Amino acid sequence: MATLKDVARKAGVSISTVSRVFNDPEKVRPDTRQRVRKASEALNYKPSRVARRLRVQTGETNLIGLIIPDIQNPFFAEVARGVEDVARDHNYAVIFSNSDEDPENQKVALDTLQTEDVDGVIVPPVDLDDAAVKDFAESSIPIVCVDRQMADLRLDTILSDNRQGAHDAVTHLIEHGHGRIAFIGGIARISTLTERREGYEAALRDHDLPVDPALVREGELHRERGKDHTEALLALDRPPTALFTGNNLTTLGALAALNQHDVRVPEDMALVGYDDIPWADALNPPPTVIDQPSYEMGQRAAELLLQRLDAPDRSPTVVTLQPKLIVRQSCGADSDST
Repeated sequence: MATLKDVARKAGVSISTVSRVFNDPEKVRPDTRQRVRKASEALNYKPSRVARRLRVQTGETNLIGLIIPDIQNPFFAEVARGVEDVARDHNYAVIFSNSDEDPENQKVALDTLQTEDVDGVIVPPVDLDDAAVKDFAESSIPIVCVDRQMADLRLDTILSDNRQGAHDAVTHLIEHGHGRIAFIGGIARISTLTERREGYEAALRDHDLPVDPALVREGELHRERGKDHTEALLALDRPPTALFTGNNLTTLGALAALNQHDVRVPEDMALVGYDDIPWADALNPPPTVIDQPSYEMGQRAAELLLQRLDAPDRSPTVVTLQPKLIVRQSCGADSDST
């Protein structure tokens, strides 16, 4: 899908000239207007409605697109806040969209943002081999990945060290005497969840414990799936004595299932969750978690995008931030975990 920059290149004029043709045409010479409109028609360019509104209000566009899997997930809400705060400080507006972890939804969102002539896009890819992100990366609009990375595509990326975070979580449970530790993970095509499983397995191996496939449950990381997976683990002939949950929504689902089945935490089942929960102190007991610097990840992604806009030809930058273990009261059981 063509952008303002593509039309400018084809017509042999500046981007500001193309903008004036669509927003203030009387200030552009007739022959230039004609050349721009021909280029626009040839490329099937559709002028941005949002850009037009912003030009009327502020005289500039300065739009950033942000696509996130689920704004209801507190982790991504914090990422979005970090992006927006940096954008606002630099006079950019942010257009938000939810992908719902659906590749087609993400493609539609990227196409729409391209139509709206955003200056750049920030996105957690929904797939290690995300075709829509690959196609978008070939356009003239910069794109930054946040939280997740692509398998074979070098892009500016902000990550958290998921392997280390998962390793720390499982090690903490092992140090509390647990050997049968279940992992409720997520979709393997998402890089963060693959990395968390790798960290989980590495921690078990480092402590000479077996990786039991029966204790690994994967799928969509939602509250209901977390609840379903926990119930399935409780129904095993040899249930786990501890749970490591793949994100905050899964943690809530697991706690709901444990409560429904009168399984006490941490006396009967220990638990460590990935991602902190804003209302953790309202839960009983408050869960031990691996806390990612979600707000900082959003900030750094926005800063990286702005740097890319200033220096389009620089080499891609990958920044990995460190998560931290927050110890509360959900994994203090002193039980026989053999």
